[in-house]
Amino acid sequence: MPAPLDPEEILTRLFGSVSRARILDLLVSHAGRVFYQREIMFETGLSLHPAQRELQNLFDLGIIKRRETVDKVFYEIDSSSPFFKPLYEICEFAQKHKVEPKEGSV
Repeated sequence: MPAPLDPEEILTRLFGSVSRARILDLLVSHAGRVFYQREIMFETGLSLHPAQRELQNLFDLGIIKRRETVDKVFYEIDSSSPFFKPLYEICEFAQKHKVEPKEGSV
């Protein structure tokens, strides 16, 4: 029997992107906290271009807020977004539960 999936693997399979899964998990699990772009890169282990691409996608969808200063770009989850509650519940579930892969899955 295959080993249970870890939270990151669950989110990656669900969201279709390691970068998207890591950024969403970070921002959702720290709702109300503002991160600057380099901090997100450090916390998620992502390089510049994947992080920028996913942050732009999430911003375009209205899932995160963005604020720029002279030398930094800041992001935070938009808790007023209609996506926030479902994303929070998904991320919370992934952190709390072990999911067993189905027999015969790759």
